[in-house]
Amino acid sequence: MSETNHWSASQEIERLAEICIQDNQIDKSLYGSYDVKRGLRDINGKGVLAGLTQISQIQSTKQVNGEEVPCDGQLFYRGIDIRDLTRGFMSEGRLGYEESAYLLLFGRLPDAQELENFKKLIAACRILPTNFVRDVVMKAPRADMMNTLSRSVLTLANYDKKADDISIPNVIRQCVRLIGVFPMLAVYGFHAFNHYQRDKSFYIHRPKPELSTAENILRMLRPDKHYTQLEARVLDLALVLHMEHGGGNNSSFTMHVVTSSGTDTYSAVAASLASLKGPKHGGANIKVVEMMHDLRANVRDVRDRDAVEQYLEKLVDREAFDRKGLIYGMGHAVYSLSDPRATIFRDSVASLAKEKGLHKEFALYSMVEELAPQVIARKRRIYKGVSANVDFYSGFVYGMLGLPKELFTPMFAVARIVGWSAHRLEELINMDKIIRPSYMSVSGQEAYIPLAER
Repeated sequence: MSETNHWSASQEIERLAEICIQDNQIDKSLYGSYDVKRGLRDINGKGVLAGLTQISQIQSTKQVNGEEVPCDGQLFYRGIDIRDLTRGFMSEGRLGYEESAYLLLFGRLPDAQELENFKKLIAACRILPTNFVRDVVMKAPRADMMNTLSRSVLTLANYDKKADDISIPNVIRQCVRLIGVFPMLAVYGFHAFNHYQRDKSFYIHRPKPELSTAENILRMLRPDKHYTQLEARVLDLALVLHMEHGGGNNSSFTMHVVTSSGTDTYSAVAASLASLKGPKHGGANIKVVEMMHDLRANVRDVRDRDAVEQYLEKLVDREAFDRKGLIYGMGHAVYSLSDPRATIFRDSVASLAKEKGLHKEFALYSMVEELAPQVIARKRRIYKGVSANVDFYSGFVYGMLGLPKELFTPMFAVARIVGWSAHRLEELINMDKIIRPSYMSVSGQEAYIPLAER
C-alpha cells in the first residue's frame, strides 16, 4: 500500500481497528442479566441442548443419590462403547477405520461381506481427477495444510456434475469419495509444500486398493513406502478415536448448521474444515508438542519430578512457554475425571515408543500427565476435574510416525470427515428448518446525524 499526501493506508487500518474494538465491546455482566449462555455453555460448562443425534454420545457424569457427579468419561459410537469397539477389532488383529466409518455412517456394524464391500468402495474412491494434483495441489503450495485441504475440497466440486444434488444416495457417494481422497489431498499437499517451499525431494505415491486408510497414509508419506504393522495399528487407532465426538463439538455443529441451509456437500465440508483449523479445536496436539519441547529446553533434568513440576507451575502462572496460563493437552470441555480416548490410546503409545526406542520421552509424558492435574488443582479454581485428553498423546504419536507438524491437524480431518459425513446425512434426513439461533441486541437506538454536523 502506498502513502499519498501523508495519508497511510496501514495507519488508517490501525485507527479503524481501535474504533472497531472500542465500539464492539459488550458488557460481560449482560450475559448473566439476560441469562445468555456464552459459547452455548452454562456456568458449569455444560452445553446448551441444541439438537438431537443418534451418531455418538459423551458421558462424563452420573446420578448418585439424586445428584449429578463426575465420572470416568465414556464415548459411544452409535450406542457402542468406544472401548468395546476398539478392543473388538484390535483383539482380532484387524484395523478399524473402515469398520468404524461404516458404523457411524449407516448406524450399525457391518457383517464380513458388507465390510469387504465398503473397503472396496473406499478404495475405488481413492482417485483424483486427471491432472488434479498438478493443477490444484501443486499450485500455490503453503505450510497451512488446512487451507490447502479446503481449497482442494472446494475445487473437487467443479469436477462433480451432481455437486448440488442433496439426495441421500448422491450425498453418500460424495461423502465416501471425500473419505477416500482426504488422505491423498493432505499428504500430497504436504509433499508439494515440502518441495516448492523447502526445496526437498518431490514424490507422489499412489495408494494401493488392498491397503487400509492408515497403511496408505504411511505408504504415501514415506520415500521408501515402508512401515511396520505396529505403526499402522497405532495410526489406525488414532484415526478411530478422532473420528467422532458428539454432535456438539464445534466442527460437527458447523456441519449441522451449514447443511441445514441446503448447501452442497463440498461447501459444508469446507466450513467444517475451517472450524477444525482453529487452535481452540483441532490445533491442540501441535501446542502439546511445542510445550514439551520448551519443557526439555528449560528443565535441566527432565527425570527430576520437582523440576518438571516447577515448570508446570510456571506454565499455569503465565511465566513459561507462550504465557497463556495453559498446560496443553490437559482438560476438556466435557470430560473431567478421564478422557476415554486418552485412556485407550496410552497403551498403544507406550508400545510404539518402545519400538522406536523413545521410552524416556514417553516417561516424561507420563510424568506430566500425572503432575499437571495436581498443579492445576492447586493453582486454579475449577468446577470439575482435569485429566489428559487425547491430544496430549496424539502429537507425540504423529511425531514418532514421522508425520510433520503441518499434517497434525489434517490427520484430525482425515478422521473427522467420517463424523462430519454422518452428521450431514443425519441433518439432511431429518432437516425441516434452517438452524437460526437468536441473538439479543444490547445496543441503544441512535438518531441519524447529517454528515456536516458530525
